[in-house]
Amino acid sequence: MTDHITIRPTTGTWVVRAGGAVLGESAQALELIEGDRPPVIYFPRGDIAMTFLDRTDRTTVCPFKGTASYYAIASRSGTLDNAVWSYEDPHPEVSAIKGYLSFYTDRVAVEQV
Repeated sequence: MTDHITIRPTTGTWVVRAGGAVLGESAQALELIEGDRPPVIYFPRGDIAMTFLDRTDRTTVCPFKGTASYYAIASRSGTLDNAVWSYEDPHPEVSAIKGYLSFYTDRVAVEQV
């Protein structure tokens, strides 16, 4: 793993909500810490209601993690474009996040319950 990225299991149960709806809840979430940035919670894809997510055309490249794919969230209050990302084929050093999704916390609520 790169020397500035730490991935570890979270404790407890985490939930993600958008537009008042629960998109997912997981006791198997991961916490990724990259340098001095705030920790980011990654949810297993199987714990997220994927019917609310639509893949977008957006991608970005991180030299440490790989290419990120993005998803929009369809909620009662509207569509949240590119509010979710996933490293579907991450670099081997961070392969623990393969099959996981993360959410922009300025657009949805991600909290430990």
